[in-house]
Amino acid sequence: MPFFSKKKNKDSADGHGVGEDKHDSSYKDGAGSGYGAALPNSEPKSSPTRPHTQAQPPRTQQSNGTPQPNEGNHQETSRQRLVFHVQQAQGSPTGIISGFTNVKELYQKISECYDFVVSDILYCTLNTHKIDMSRLLGGQIGLDDFIFVHRKGQAKEIEITKTDEALGLTITDNGAGYAFIKRIKEGSTMDAITHVCVGDHIEKINDKSLIGARHFEVARMLKEIPKFSTFTLRLVEPRKAGFTEIGPRSNPGKSKSGKLGTGKETLRLRSNGPAKVEQAPDELVVMAIEKINSLLESFMGINDIELAQTIWELGINKENTHDFAFAVDESDLAAFGFTDDFIFDLWGVIGDVKSGRLIPDQGGSANF
Repeated sequence: MPFFSKKKNKDSADGHGVGEDKHDSSYKDGAGSGYGAALPNSEPKSSPTRPHTQAQPPRTQQSNGTPQPNEGNHQETSRQRLVFHVQQAQGSPTGIISGFTNVKELYQKISECYDFVVSDILYCTLNTHKIDMSRLLGGQIGLDDFIFVHRKGQAKEIEITKTDEALGLTITDNGAGYAFIKRIKEGSTMDAITHVCVGDHIEKINDKSLIGARHFEVARMLKEIPKFSTFTLRLVEPRKAGFTEIGPRSNPGKSKSGKLGTGKETLRLRSNGPAKVEQAPDELVVMAIEKINSLLESFMGINDIELAQTIWELGINKENTHDFAFAVDESDLAAFGFTDDFIFDLWGVIGDVKSGRLIPDQGGSANF
């Protein structure tokens, strides 16, 4: 008899994601509307030198008709309007964007700034123009982070024979309908194919379009391809400029730049609520979230720091494995089909933090 009331089927796959997120909105979303064609010089509409501006306090009408400041809302009066600088990774003038509450709205603002269609955006990196998977924009943006947008480039179709059970890919997605390759395992089937690169968007498997699919769905499809069968991948690589350097095909070691930032305020984007400025998590929480993310990669072949953070937040206030498993079953996470064994592994990380067994050392690694 299983330990939990709901038994799930295990899905192990090759593949991860970018979570959705939010901020105070001063622009109309525009989702679903038509977009203008790209200008030849991709000149942004916003001024690159516009300073941060102070929000004006709300005003109320008195009986004499004279507007007066609303003295009761000190938080609104002191709040600064958040703006972010952006460039196209292949090279462009600097633009300024604001007023987005999640990843899709962020992409919309960028497309409006540069006058290209929003579907042209593959993903964004923070503070580097390089195709650096450790710097992907996810559900948190530091208030001083610089955004680089990577746009669709050359499409390519590659015929592949699956010689091993696992292809060696880790998949993520951009939170807006595009899954792409985050990591290629050294020595794997895919590692031997030079035209398959980190950062490539997986557009089709054979004739099946994957636009709109989440990372775990793409990973499952790749996992279910029978061994020794031949299939065709249609990939779209990001645009490149002459100075653009691509990161390594595999990730041999941990990079501090890949961690959630600490010691500064970040804009937390959410898919089901307003964006919120909050302190970045402390070092211990960051390490716990990264360990959960590593479990996701081992179990599902996906890399999704936002999903890992959601799991952490769901479990941190639970008292035992059973309560945690029930919370997972009652949440949107049930769609992932986590097995009982995997739930135990996730709770192991959360429980180690709660009990004080997970202790960061001075070198940034975890001791148990």
